[in-house]
Amino acid sequence: MIDVALRMALPGFTLDVAWQAGDEVVTLFGPSGAGKSLTLQCLAGLTRPDAGRVVVNGRVFDDPAAGIHVPPQARHLGYVFQGYALFPHLTVAENVAFGLRDRPKPERRRRTREILAQMALEDLAARYPRELSGGQQQRVALGRAIAPDPAVLLLDEPLSALDAPLRRQLRAELRALVVGLRRTVVLVTHDLGEAYQLGDRLILYEAGRVVQAGPKGEVLGRPASPAVARLIGLRNVVHGTVVKAATDRVEIAWRGHTVEAVNSPTAPFRATPGAPVAFVVRPEHVRLIRKDRVGPDPAHHMNLLHGTIVDAIDHGTTWTLLFRLDAPGPPSQGGHDIEIEVPQLVYEILDIGRDREWQVSMHRGALQVLGTV
Repeated sequence: MIDVALRMALPGFTLDVAWQAGDEVVTLFGPSGAGKSLTLQCLAGLTRPDAGRVVVNGRVFDDPAAGIHVPPQARHLGYVFQGYALFPHLTVAENVAFGLRDRPKPERRRRTREILAQMALEDLAARYPRELSGGQQQRVALGRAIAPDPAVLLLDEPLSALDAPLRRQLRAELRALVVGLRRTVVLVTHDLGEAYQLGDRLILYEAGRVVQAGPKGEVLGRPASPAVARLIGLRNVVHGTVVKAATDRVEIAWRGHTVEAVNSPTAPFRATPGAPVAFVVRPEHVRLIRKDRVGPDPAHHMNLLHGTIVDAIDHGTTWTLLFRLDAPGPPSQGGHDIEIEVPQLVYEILDIGRDREWQVSMHRGALQVLGTV
């Protein structure tokens, strides 16, 4: 169990965060400069906060008001730095064994062998870091960090030094490893895919503050505000006004239309008619209605809209369509109202490159109300 409350003032920046975590993988996610790595440095004892407390498994590591600061070497934490920071003059086995220097030689050898086997490094034990690939260096750094059996493992963007294909490959391996540790793991990243695949709990940082925290599915599925939605990369954050907020659905006036969104049964949205509201339209859930078939089926096609595809962006396997409604007034997002995402095959079958006038439908579940603004 880890309990963090930190306040630290730097020129032009203030870190002021508080969060807790159990034996799980906690991901600190946010843009560069948000305070994620600074938090990790405070947890490790490399930086001392101005105020607050850091408590791990009931032991106080930092409490400036009480004059408590446990030095890094006494915290029994594992730390993997962004660049791995392997010792270039030591072999793989010697790097892994570095944190075991205070243990008896037989135990040190046994534990080193265990970690080398766990990290699939036995055949590389006599090599030096300069002779390893990026993925191999990462495994050595992880092995060195977990060899002393730390209470908490801190990972500062452990995949950032790798190229994209290798990063994707190693995500699954890293996830299996950290889950198998059965202890608190704190991971820093600004890659949302990495945060989602590796973490159990997501803590969103922005400008030195925590803007939302919770299980990853909850945070990514129900952002607390338009700002959080944009922070996690959600597209189609648009604004309208409330027509009616019922127990099961919310009606919203938007660009000359009335659209319906599902109202959350666990945290229902409530607002008076006429209140300004922000909502998200999931681009992958917007459906283009085929013109070679009988008109839209009311049972399956909801929130019908007419408009024009004003631009299309080719991503190789998918296309992003910029769609502008046939409605008076300026579009919601500059030159368009919503983005629509379709697979390459759909783009070709519907001949979207030639035909730009479409009717689309949006299921109620594709619209998510973020709250009044």
